[in-house]
Amino acid sequence: MAHIHWYPGHIAKAEKKLKELVNLVDVVIEVLDARIPESSVYPDIKKLLGEKPRLIVLNKADLADETKLKNWIDFYKKQTGFPVIASCVSKNNDISIIVNKVIELAKPKIDKLVAKGLLPRPARVVVVGMPNVGKSSIINKLIKKGKTKVGAKAGVTRQQQWVRVNPKIDLLDTPGIIPLKQEDQFKAGKLAMVNSVSENAYENEEVARELLEILKTKYPQAVKDYYNIDEDFSLEAIALSRNWIVKNSQPDTVRTAVMVLTDFRAGRIGKFILDDDKIENQDS
Repeated sequence: MAHIHWYPGHIAKAEKKLKELVNLVDVVIEVLDARIPESSVYPDIKKLLGEKPRLIVLNKADLADETKLKNWIDFYKKQTGFPVIASCVSKNNDISIIVNKVIELAKPKIDKLVAKGLLPRPARVVVVGMPNVGKSSIINKLIKKGKTKVGAKAGVTRQQQWVRVNPKIDLLDTPGIIPLKQEDQFKAGKLAMVNSVSENAYENEEVARELLEILKTKYPQAVKDYYNIDEDFSLEAIALSRNWIVKNSQPDTVRTAVMVLTDFRAGRIGKFILDDDKIENQDS
């Protein structure tokens, strides 16, 4: 199993900042990666957010197994009691759904302000989630201008800023969060697979091998078809199928690992969900 290296100082600072930001808002948009709907959940999300109303967005849904994703949406709706929607960067048809859900979740707070004799104000919202799950992309879709910096590298968003979505919503951007303590290295490996961990924190070959093992169990035919291999789901077999050889006639596993991770992240091999289905056991 690959070992993912974390940086506690940066994490603690980010977590403290996030808690301060959560205190400023009425509603939280929690963004998860639809390919790892359990592994991309912040471990102490309830402790971090308290009683704040939440909209859970399973982002990058266009890269996920559609049937299993529907089950995960139902699961989180039942488990949390909050609205859950699927989203993807390439489509904008979910913008009105997100906006309406946020306004709906904020209504009790705004109504209380009005009851106290104050004028109604826009709902204040913050977007939270792991690095590179697509927080900035969702903000860009909502404001329809792309002013927030978006990049493929984990943790690219560095600054916070308020963004006026519409007259009823003010949105606060925030950096992604890596858990302070990630004792589950299997989940950490999945975060690396979807590029939610800095590339400096893991070895490509180790993570690619673990990815192939998961896909061998869950989606074997897709991998066989894409890479033209038989039962051997190894980097060596894929390298040989490409005729990628280095000195002493050895398969080029370094190059192959990068290719496998890139292919998976781009959805070229297929649409997958790596986490085990939890629908049968809602208490797990």
